[in-house]
Amino acid sequence: MVRVMEALAEQGVTVLFKADAERMRDGVRPWTFVANGLPFHEDLLVRTDAASVEACLEICLPRLRERGLVIPE
Repeated sequence: MVRVMEALAEQGVTVLFKADAERMRDGVRPWTFVANGLPFHEDLLVRTDAASVEACLEICLPRLRERGLVIPE
């Protein structure tokens, strides 16, 4: 995961992962992934809330690749 975040940052993307304690207690998608920046497209914003870090990546990485970002496997 660190390689992915570093690769995105090197391309001008700011990445944030968040674990929300309240949502974790409630069992409601406690992880948030947000990526934004202007490397290839104006107003790049990719965001999701999911049950795990892995689920966030499964949802967001394809979206980022569709926008032309290079992300290691």
